[in-house]
Amino acid sequence: MPSESMQNVVILGATGSIGASTLSVMSAQTQRYRVYGLVANTNVDKMLALCLAHKPVIAHMVNEQAAMTLKAALPPHIGVTVTTGENALIDLVTSNQIHTVMAAIVGAAGLLSTFAAVKAGKRVLLANKEALVMSGALFMDACRQSGATLLPVDSEHNAIFQCLPESVQTNLGHCSLDAAGVSSILLTGSGGPFLTAPLESLASVTPAQACKHPNWSMGPKISVDSATMMNKGLEFIEARWLFNTNAAQLKVVVHPQSVIHSMVQYRDGSVLAQMGNPDMRTPIAHCLSYPQRITSGVEALDFFKLGDLSFCEADIARFPCLHLAMQACEHGQEATTVLNAANEVAVDAFLAGQIGFTQIAAINESCLAQVSQSSLKSIDDILQLDSLTRQHAWQAIKRIN
Repeated sequence: MPSESMQNVVILGATGSIGASTLSVMSAQTQRYRVYGLVANTNVDKMLALCLAHKPVIAHMVNEQAAMTLKAALPPHIGVTVTTGENALIDLVTSNQIHTVMAAIVGAAGLLSTFAAVKAGKRVLLANKEALVMSGALFMDACRQSGATLLPVDSEHNAIFQCLPESVQTNLGHCSLDAAGVSSILLTGSGGPFLTAPLESLASVTPAQACKHPNWSMGPKISVDSATMMNKGLEFIEARWLFNTNAAQLKVVVHPQSVIHSMVQYRDGSVLAQMGNPDMRTPIAHCLSYPQRITSGVEALDFFKLGDLSFCEADIARFPCLHLAMQACEHGQEATTVLNAANEVAVDAFLAGQIGFTQIAAINESCLAQVSQSSLKSIDDILQLDSLTRQHAWQAIKRIN
């Protein structure tokens, strides 16, 4: 294991927006962090540019053909080893050379590698929501058994984490909010680009419109999830596992300005809020350096230019996906796994022009109707259910078309 003074870091999802923000923070802290491994799926051009700029020891492409193309394109003298295949990826994240793993692969595709890093006792910076949405209990139990350090990167969960006492921070998944004097967690969300749009206009929303978030720069899948507020629903489920909450302790608050990233309300009436400009480099820098603080490159919040901060409840008629996620969280692990798989398929279909924006919720609801309340005892069980649900979702999309 490398020394604490120099962390060897693997970035899962290196060519995405979280990967770019992570590399931005690390590039200003070269005395602390070394880019050891970069992992992507198919984006050879972007991975080639990253390899030339950051010179990782290993560049892993999930897609075998992409790996071959990257290997041929890299200059031999650069010294980057190109790998592919599931076994090579697991070997990378569990290597004794690795201290920290940034888990930022979007969707269910990131589950196995993230889970492997946790089981190996790594410091895992969790930007992948689906790891907890699909396998919350198994994931948190694996953290405890291996001694892995889990740090939430999502701006909302990172904000909550920062507002909680150390006794909770160091015992995620098995903490007691009651013992810490916490009465509720207030999970904030912007409401996305359609917060005030007429309800009748939502059926004709285009993928380009849905991906145009007013505050954040994100990939297409997460942008659509933000527009439906499914993103907040997945975060609701994630918060349940991270902070060991019950339904009464979790509330969603719409906050269009995205300045307050979330809040924690205490029994004595105090409310602690974490604030900052909407830039993912802030939570990334916090997780990389915790419990210390480093420069993130984000401009300080200017309260004299801030303007008004507003809050409102989430309208279920406008955001049915959020309501479905909260219901699934109450029903348990099978329901949340089904919802995640269905939503990934539905969002892909919407982005491809195969279904309308409001039909995303309809596909999700039709798949949730298949939930049988069976027990999921292993990652294999979860992946089998994920695969079956995707088949149901595609069948539902064919019926629409």
